[in-house]
Amino acid sequence: MIQRILLFALLGFFLLSTIAYAEENVDADAEKIALYRQMEAVTLIPWYYLAAIDRYEANIRDADDQETGLININISEEKWYGFVPFQQPATPELLQMFGGIGQDGDGDQLADKDNDIDVLYTVASYLQESGYTSQDIRTALWNYYHRELSVMSIMNYAKLFQQYQTISLDETAFPVPKGYNYSYRSTWGDARGFGGRRIHEGTDIFASYGTPVRATTYGVVELKGWNKYGGWRIGIRDIYNRYHYFAHLNGFAEGLEMGDIVEAGQTIGSVGSTGYGPPGTAGKFPPHLHYGMYKDNGKTEWSFDPYPHLKRWENNNP
Repeated sequence: MIQRILLFALLGFFLLSTIAYAEENVDADAEKIALYRQMEAVTLIPWYYLAAIDRYEANIRDADDQETGLININISEEKWYGFVPFQQPATPELLQMFGGIGQDGDGDQLADKDNDIDVLYTVASYLQESGYTSQDIRTALWNYYHRELSVMSIMNYAKLFQQYQTISLDETAFPVPKGYNYSYRSTWGDARGFGGRRIHEGTDIFASYGTPVRATTYGVVELKGWNKYGGWRIGIRDIYNRYHYFAHLNGFAEGLEMGDIVEAGQTIGSVGSTGYGPPGTAGKFPPHLHYGMYKDNGKTEWSFDPYPHLKRWENNNP
C-alpha cells in the first residue's frame, strides 16, 4: 500500500515535470530518464534496465508503426490481456485471472496498454517477480523474449547506460585515425571465393600493417578471437541493435576483452592480413581492415552496406 501511494505521488510529480520539460523544450531523453528513475524509486528495479528494454523495443519497432507516446515498449496483446475475451483497459485483477500481466501504474484502477506509465510499471513489476540482481533480470528477460541475442543486447545496453548515466550515446568515429594513409571503395555484395561462393559482407579499408583501428561507436565487445575467414576479429554491438565487425586484424588493443565497453574513437586493434586459414594464418592478401555492419530486428540479423556510414564518419573524422 505504501509503495502504491509513493508511486502515485511520484507520478504526479512526473506529470508536472513533463509540462515543465515541454515548456522549456528539454529533449525527450531527459523526460524518459526522469520517468525511468521515478519508476526505479518505486519498484527498486534499476532505471538503466528499464531504459535498455525501452531502447531495444524502439530498435525492433516496425518502420510503419507510429510512436504514440514517450515509451517505446510494446507488450503484445497476448501477454497484456492473457485470455480475456476483449482487448481494452481493464482492472489488473481481471487480467491476472486470465493470465495477463498488465498493471495499473497511474492509479486509475485500469491497466491500459497505451498508457506509458502503465506499460513501464508493468515491465518493472514483471522483472520484480524474478528478483533484483543482474542474473535475476537476465532470467526475467529470457522468460519474456526467449531469445539469447535479445537478452544479451538489453543487458549490454543497460551496462552502457549505467556506465555513462545517459541514454544519448550517439558519437561516431571513422575506424582509421587522421594522419594515416588508407583507401577504400564500396565492395559490399561483391563475390568472394574462399570457403565457397559467398558475398562480401562489408567494406575493405586498405592501410599499412599496424595502422590503428578504432571503434566506430559506443558499444560492448560481443566477440573477440579467431575466425578462419576473418582472422583476428572483433565484434561490437551498439545501442541501436547494430553489430560492427572488424576483421583481418594484426592484433588487439592490450587488455581488451569480451564484455568490455568501448567508446567511439577508442583503439581496439591494428590493421593486418590475417585469415583464410587456421589460427595465425596471415599474408594471403594485402593488409586491410574488413569492416562490416549487421542489423538485428528482434527476429533475425542481416548484413547491410556500411559504405554510406563510413563516408559520413570520414567527413566528420575527429
